[in-house]
Amino acid sequence: MIKLVACDLDGTLFNSNMSVSEANIQAVKNAQNNGIEFLIATGRAPRESRAVLKDAGLHTGFINLNGALVFDEDGKLMVKHKIPTSKALKLVELLHQAGFYFEIITADQVYTEDLNQRISNVAHLMVDLNPLLDFKQAVAISAGNKTIMNMKQVDHFEDLLHDPDVEVMKIIAFDSRGHEAFDNVKKEVAKIEDLVVTSSSSSNIEINAHQAQKGIALLDYAKLKNIKRDEIAAIGDNLNDESMIREAGTGVAMGNAIPAIKKLAQITTKTNNEDGVAYILNQFIKENKQDQR
Repeated sequence: MIKLVACDLDGTLFNSNMSVSEANIQAVKNAQNNGIEFLIATGRAPRESRAVLKDAGLHTGFINLNGALVFDEDGKLMVKHKIPTSKALKLVELLHQAGFYFEIITADQVYTEDLNQRISNVAHLMVDLNPLLDFKQAVAISAGNKTIMNMKQVDHFEDLLHDPDVEVMKIIAFDSRGHEAFDNVKKEVAKIEDLVVTSSSSSNIEINAHQAQKGIALLDYAKLKNIKRDEIAAIGDNLNDESMIREAGTGVAMGNAIPAIKKLAQITTKTNNEDGVAYILNQFIKENKQDQR
Protein backbone atom coordinates (compact mmCIF):
# COMPACT_ATOMS: atom_id res chain seq x y z
CA MET A 1 0.00 0.00 0.00
CA ILE A 2 1.31 3.44 -0.96
CA LYS A 3 1.08 6.00 1.87
CA LEU A 4 3.53 8.67 0.64
CA VAL A 5 4.20 9.96 -2.89
CA ALA A 6 7.12 12.28 -3.59
CA CYS A 7 6.77 14.11 -6.89
CA ASP A 8 9.11 16.32 -8.91
CA LEU A 9 7.81 19.55 -10.49
CA ASP A 10 9.60 20.41 -13.76
CA GLY A 11 8.94 17.83 -16.44
CA THR A 12 6.75 15.88 -14.01
CA LEU A 13 3.83 17.62 -12.26
CA PHE A 14 4.33 20.62 -14.59
CA ASN A 15 3.29 20.41 -18.22
CA SER A 16 5.14 22.17 -21.06
CA ASN A 17 3.60 25.50 -20.04
CA MET A 18 5.13 25.09 -16.57
CA SER A 19 1.68 24.85 -15.01
CA VAL A 20 -0.28 22.11 -13.21
CA SER A 21 -3.13 20.66 -15.25
CA GLU A 22 -6.61 20.36 -13.83
CA ALA A 23 -6.37 16.57 -14.10
CA ASN A 24 -3.21 16.55 -11.98
CA ILE A 25 -4.74 18.93 -9.42
CA GLN A 26 -7.80 16.75 -8.98
CA ALA A 27 -5.73 13.56 -8.79
CA VAL A 28 -3.49 15.00 -6.05
CA LYS A 29 -6.52 16.09 -4.04
CA ASN A 30 -8.15 12.71 -4.59
CA ALA A 31 -5.00 10.93 -3.40
CA GLN A 32 -4.86 13.10 -0.27
CA ASN A 33 -8.54 12.43 0.43
CA ASN A 34 -7.80 8.72 0.16
CA GLY A 35 -5.00 8.74 2.74
CA ILE A 36 -1.97 9.21 0.48
CA GLU A 37 0.35 12.01 1.54
CA PHE A 38 1.65 14.01 -1.42
CA LEU A 39 5.10 15.58 -1.10
CA ILE A 40 6.67 17.92 -3.66
CA ALA A 41 10.36 17.11 -4.24
CA THR A 42 11.97 19.80 -6.35
CA GLY A 43 15.19 21.61 -7.09
CA ARG A 44 13.23 24.86 -6.87
CA ALA A 45 13.36 27.28 -3.96
CA PRO A 46 10.55 27.31 -1.36
CA ARG A 47 8.96 30.59 -2.40
CA GLU A 48 8.64 29.83 -6.12
CA SER A 49 7.44 26.26 -5.61
CA ARG A 50 4.89 27.31 -3.00
CA ALA A 51 3.56 30.08 -5.25
CA VAL A 52 2.81 27.64 -8.08
CA LEU A 53 1.15 25.12 -5.77
CA LYS A 54 -0.90 27.85 -4.10
CA ASP A 55 -2.15 29.00 -7.51
CA ALA A 56 -3.19 25.40 -8.17
CA GLY A 57 -4.99 25.21 -4.82
CA LEU A 58 -2.75 22.41 -3.54
CA HIS A 59 -1.50 22.03 0.04
CA THR A 60 1.53 19.75 0.46
CA GLY A 61 4.85 19.25 2.18
CA PHE A 62 8.03 20.17 0.30
CA ILE A 63 11.51 18.85 -0.33
CA ASN A 64 13.14 21.99 -1.74
CA LEU A 65 16.47 22.64 -3.43
CA ASN A 66 17.03 18.88 -3.95
CA GLY A 67 16.79 18.18 -0.21
CA ALA A 68 18.66 21.16 1.25
CA LEU A 69 15.38 22.16 2.90
CA VAL A 70 12.45 19.95 3.92
CA PHE A 71 9.11 21.32 5.17
CA ASP A 72 6.03 19.47 6.39
CA GLU A 73 2.55 20.30 5.07
CA ASP A 74 2.20 23.05 7.69
CA GLY A 75 5.36 24.79 6.50
CA LYS A 76 7.47 23.70 9.48
CA LEU A 77 11.19 23.36 8.64
CA MET A 78 12.28 19.79 9.35
CA VAL A 79 15.69 19.53 7.64
CA LYS A 80 18.38 22.03 6.51
CA HIS A 81 21.67 21.28 4.73
CA LYS A 82 23.60 24.39 3.60
CA ILE A 83 26.79 24.75 1.57
CA PRO A 84 29.47 26.21 3.87
CA THR A 85 30.40 29.77 2.87
CA SER A 86 34.05 28.86 2.29
CA LYS A 87 33.01 26.23 -0.24
CA ALA A 88 30.42 28.53 -1.84
CA LEU A 89 33.18 31.13 -2.43
CA LYS A 90 35.33 28.46 -4.11
CA LEU A 91 32.40 27.48 -6.35
CA VAL A 92 31.72 31.12 -7.31
CA GLU A 93 35.36 31.59 -8.28
CA LEU A 94 35.39 28.31 -10.22
CA LEU A 95 32.18 29.02 -12.15
CA HIS A 96 33.21 32.61 -12.94
CA GLN A 97 36.55 31.40 -14.28
CA ALA A 98 34.78 28.81 -16.43
CA GLY A 99 32.49 31.51 -17.84
CA PHE A 100 29.15 30.00 -16.83
CA TYR A 101 25.99 31.89 -15.99
CA PHE A 102 24.89 30.68 -12.55
CA GLU A 103 22.65 31.54 -9.61
CA ILE A 104 22.93 31.35 -5.85
CA ILE A 105 19.88 30.14 -3.95
CA THR A 106 19.17 30.64 -0.25
CA ALA A 107 16.17 29.50 1.77
CA ASP A 108 14.12 32.53 0.74
CA GLN A 109 15.79 34.14 -2.29
CA VAL A 110 17.29 33.41 -5.71
CA TYR A 111 20.20 35.69 -6.63
CA THR A 112 21.51 36.46 -10.10
CA GLU A 113 24.12 38.76 -11.58
CA ASP A 114 22.15 39.04 -14.86
CA LEU A 115 18.34 38.81 -14.89
CA ASN A 116 18.10 38.86 -18.70
CA GLN A 117 20.37 35.83 -18.91
CA ARG A 118 18.09 34.04 -16.45
CA ILE A 119 15.10 34.52 -18.76
CA SER A 120 17.06 33.06 -21.67
CA ASN A 121 18.22 30.08 -19.62
CA VAL A 122 14.72 29.26 -18.37
CA ALA A 123 13.57 29.35 -22.00
CA HIS A 124 16.32 26.87 -22.95
CA LEU A 125 15.23 24.66 -20.04
CA MET A 126 11.62 24.72 -21.21
CA VAL A 127 12.59 23.76 -24.76
CA ASP A 128 14.89 21.05 -23.42
CA LEU A 129 12.07 19.54 -21.36
CA ASN A 130 9.50 20.08 -24.11
CA PRO A 131 11.11 19.82 -27.59
CA LEU A 132 7.89 20.76 -29.38
CA LEU A 133 7.96 24.20 -27.77
CA ASP A 134 9.33 27.04 -29.93
CA PHE A 135 12.23 28.98 -28.32
CA LYS A 136 10.58 32.36 -28.91
CA GLN A 137 7.43 31.11 -27.21
CA ALA A 138 9.54 29.84 -24.33
CA VAL A 139 11.22 33.24 -23.94
CA ALA A 140 7.81 34.93 -23.78
CA ILE A 141 6.56 32.46 -21.17
CA SER A 142 9.71 32.72 -19.03
CA ALA A 143 9.77 36.54 -19.24
CA GLY A 144 6.22 36.60 -17.90
CA ASN A 145 6.91 34.07 -15.16
CA LYS A 146 6.38 35.78 -11.82
CA THR A 147 8.92 33.57 -10.05
CA ILE A 148 11.65 35.03 -12.29
CA MET A 149 10.54 38.54 -11.48
CA ASN A 150 10.92 37.71 -7.78
CA MET A 151 14.64 37.08 -8.23
CA LYS A 152 17.15 39.55 -6.83
CA GLN A 153 19.95 40.89 -9.00
CA VAL A 154 23.28 41.65 -7.30
CA ASP A 155 26.47 43.18 -8.71
CA HIS A 156 28.88 40.60 -7.31
CA PHE A 157 28.22 37.22 -5.70
CA GLU A 158 31.40 37.55 -3.66
CA ASP A 159 29.97 40.58 -1.85
CA LEU A 160 26.75 38.69 -1.18
CA LEU A 161 28.58 35.76 0.39
CA HIS A 162 30.45 37.99 2.80
CA ASP A 163 27.10 38.79 4.44
CA PRO A 164 27.06 36.51 7.54
CA ASP A 165 23.26 36.16 7.31
CA VAL A 166 23.38 34.58 3.84
CA GLU A 167 23.21 30.77 3.86
CA VAL A 168 23.72 29.12 0.47
CA MET A 169 21.49 26.11 -0.12
CA LYS A 170 22.19 25.48 -3.81
CA ILE A 171 24.16 26.84 -6.75
CA ILE A 172 22.83 26.18 -10.25
CA ALA A 173 24.80 26.75 -13.47
CA PHE A 174 23.41 26.83 -17.02
CA ASP A 175 24.76 26.12 -20.49
CA SER A 176 22.60 25.45 -23.55
CA ARG A 177 25.37 23.33 -25.13
CA GLY A 178 24.45 20.42 -22.87
CA HIS A 179 26.07 18.29 -20.19
CA GLU A 180 29.39 17.96 -22.00
CA ALA A 181 29.99 21.67 -21.41
CA PHE A 182 30.16 20.95 -17.67
CA ASP A 183 32.62 18.03 -17.78
CA ASN A 184 35.69 19.99 -16.69
CA VAL A 185 33.98 22.07 -14.04
CA LYS A 186 32.37 18.94 -12.53
CA LYS A 187 35.84 17.45 -12.08
CA GLU A 188 36.91 20.61 -10.25
CA VAL A 189 33.79 20.60 -8.06
CA ALA A 190 34.55 16.99 -7.11
CA LYS A 191 37.84 18.17 -5.59
CA ILE A 192 35.84 20.26 -3.10
CA GLU A 193 34.71 17.65 -0.58
CA ASP A 194 31.18 16.94 0.66
CA LEU A 195 29.34 18.37 -2.34
CA VAL A 196 27.02 16.62 -4.78
CA VAL A 197 26.34 17.55 -8.42
CA THR A 198 23.01 16.65 -10.04
CA SER A 199 20.94 18.03 -12.91
CA SER A 200 17.31 18.80 -13.71
CA SER A 201 17.90 19.14 -17.47
CA SER A 202 20.62 18.69 -20.07
CA SER A 203 21.33 22.43 -19.86
CA ASN A 204 22.20 22.75 -16.16
CA ILE A 205 24.07 21.38 -13.18
CA GLU A 206 22.94 21.79 -9.58
CA ILE A 207 25.43 21.82 -6.70
CA ASN A 208 24.38 21.03 -3.13
CA ALA A 209 25.85 19.89 0.15
CA HIS A 210 26.28 16.11 -0.03
CA GLN A 211 23.43 15.42 2.40
CA ALA A 212 21.06 17.55 0.32
CA GLN A 213 19.69 14.84 -1.97
CA LYS A 214 16.04 14.07 -2.67
CA GLY A 215 16.41 10.41 -1.75
CA ILE A 216 18.03 11.09 1.63
CA ALA A 217 15.43 13.79 2.38
CA LEU A 218 12.56 11.51 1.39
CA LEU A 219 13.64 8.70 3.70
CA ASP A 220 14.23 11.15 6.56
CA TYR A 221 10.74 12.59 6.06
CA ALA A 222 9.15 9.15 5.89
CA LYS A 223 10.91 8.09 9.10
CA LEU A 224 9.51 11.11 10.93
CA LYS A 225 6.05 10.12 9.66
CA ASN A 226 6.51 6.42 10.56
CA ILE A 227 6.09 5.43 6.91
CA LYS A 228 7.96 2.34 5.69
CA ARG A 229 10.12 2.32 2.58
CA ASP A 230 7.81 -0.04 0.70
CA GLU A 231 4.95 2.41 1.35
CA ILE A 232 6.76 5.20 -0.54
CA ALA A 233 6.55 6.06 -4.25
CA ALA A 234 8.66 8.66 -6.05
CA ILE A 235 7.87 10.21 -9.45
CA GLY A 236 10.44 12.02 -11.58
CA ASP A 237 12.04 12.58 -14.95
CA ASN A 238 15.66 13.67 -14.59
CA LEU A 239 18.99 13.13 -12.82
CA ASN A 240 18.16 15.09 -9.67
CA ASP A 241 15.29 12.60 -9.14
CA GLU A 242 17.59 9.58 -9.32
CA SER A 243 18.26 9.27 -5.58
CA MET A 244 14.59 9.36 -4.57
CA ILE A 245 13.52 6.94 -7.29
CA ARG A 246 16.29 4.62 -6.14
CA GLU A 247 15.35 4.91 -2.45
CA ALA A 248 11.56 4.69 -2.77
CA GLY A 249 9.82 1.35 -2.61
CA THR A 250 8.16 2.17 -5.94
CA GLY A 251 10.07 4.32 -8.43
CA VAL A 252 8.01 5.92 -11.20
CA ALA A 253 9.52 7.43 -14.35
CA MET A 254 7.58 9.90 -16.44
CA GLY A 255 6.98 8.98 -20.07
CA ASN A 256 9.24 11.92 -20.96
CA ALA A 257 11.98 10.90 -18.49
CA ILE A 258 15.58 10.45 -19.58
CA PRO A 259 16.61 6.83 -20.31
CA ALA A 260 18.61 6.45 -17.07
CA ILE A 261 15.54 7.24 -14.97
CA LYS A 262 13.30 4.90 -16.97
CA LYS A 263 15.85 2.13 -16.50
CA LEU A 264 16.01 2.71 -12.74
CA ALA A 265 12.26 2.98 -12.10
CA GLN A 266 9.91 0.02 -11.68
CA ILE A 267 7.06 1.79 -13.48
CA THR A 268 6.84 4.24 -16.39
CA THR A 269 3.72 6.41 -16.52
CA LYS A 270 2.49 8.78 -19.24
CA THR A 271 4.31 12.03 -20.13
CA ASN A 272 3.96 15.34 -18.30
CA ASN A 273 1.79 16.63 -21.15
CA GLU A 274 -0.47 13.58 -20.84
CA ASP A 275 -1.12 14.02 -17.09
CA GLY A 276 1.25 11.21 -16.20
CA VAL A 277 1.15 12.10 -12.50
CA ALA A 278 -2.65 11.89 -12.43
CA TYR A 279 -2.53 8.56 -14.24
CA ILE A 280 -0.22 6.89 -11.72
CA LEU A 281 -1.88 8.48 -8.67
CA ASN A 282 -5.23 7.09 -9.77
CA GLN A 283 -3.58 3.68 -10.11
CA PHE A 284 -2.19 3.91 -6.56
CA ILE A 285 -5.61 4.89 -5.19
CA LYS A 286 -7.24 1.95 -6.97
CA GLU A 287 -4.59 -0.52 -5.75
CA ASN A 288 -4.81 0.78 -2.17
CA LYS A 289 -8.57 0.21 -2.15
CA GLN A 290 -8.05 -3.34 -3.42
CA ASP A 291 -5.47 -4.00 -0.68
CA GLN A 292 -7.92 -2.82 1.98
CA ARG A 293 -10.57 -5.34 0.96
